[in-house]
Amino acid sequence: MLNLSPSSFILKPAFAKIFCEPEWRWPKREKPMPNYDLFYVWSGEGELMLNGEAYPISQGSCFLFYPGDETTATHNPQKPLVLTYIHFDIAEPAQMIPVRYRKLDERIDFEYMLVRYVRLFLEQAFAAEEEAKLILKQLMIHLLREDQRQPVERKVSNQLSEVVQEIANYIRQHPSLAHRVEDLASRAGLSPRYFSIKFKELIGVSVQSYIIKMRIERAEHLLVYTGMNVTEVADALGYRDIFFFSRQFKQYTGKSPSEIR
Repeated sequence: MLNLSPSSFILKPAFAKIFCEPEWRWPKREKPMPNYDLFYVWSGEGELMLNGEAYPISQGSCFLFYPGDETTATHNPQKPLVLTYIHFDIAEPAQMIPVRYRKLDERIDFEYMLVRYVRLFLEQAFAAEEEAKLILKQLMIHLLREDQRQPVERKVSNQLSEVVQEIANYIRQHPSLAHRVEDLASRAGLSPRYFSIKFKELIGVSVQSYIIKMRIERAEHLLVYTGMNVTEVADALGYRDIFFFSRQFKQYTGKSPSEIR
């Protein structure tokens, strides 16, 4: 969709950020998907079936459904989904359409654009539709950029790779826990030293750096979107020293928590 101008996007009234009830499920449609649907998971766990293929879904799962797609989904009632969906059409043929699924690791900018899109219409802002089309174009560029990233060469077995990725996902989903390398290595069934080596090889940063990175990303999200103050965010993420939290936050973001908020 890189070739499309913002005016080529046809916005649909079907869009929202929703907090799914424990009994929620997405049943099979009587007819296939009639248009494009951007589907993003903020939190929770579940499974989505897309054209007969199963995808586990959790924080950062992002789909772009195409017209004609068949979809169903369920979630864990103990960890209900929070998601945003945006339906749209396009007025002319598109080149370079984003792939249907990816897991986003860098989420701050993408989530901001999703929030902005929905808020424009809730607040009935002046020129909401014009700005929403610009945002939708930006969202598609973001997804295309993700699609263009070259996969990192893996020099270990698929099984070991999956184990390490699972641990990384566990850290990402539980940023407030006091993770210890020894405990994470035990969870992976590896020695702490070997686990640390393979984690950095596969994820690209050390275990401790990744733990801090996930904690700071979550802190940034809480400061921007929830209205929590700096003390509340620091406490929620396990920091007992607010000055240490602020110093670490600035090291990773270049700004103090109060500036972000």
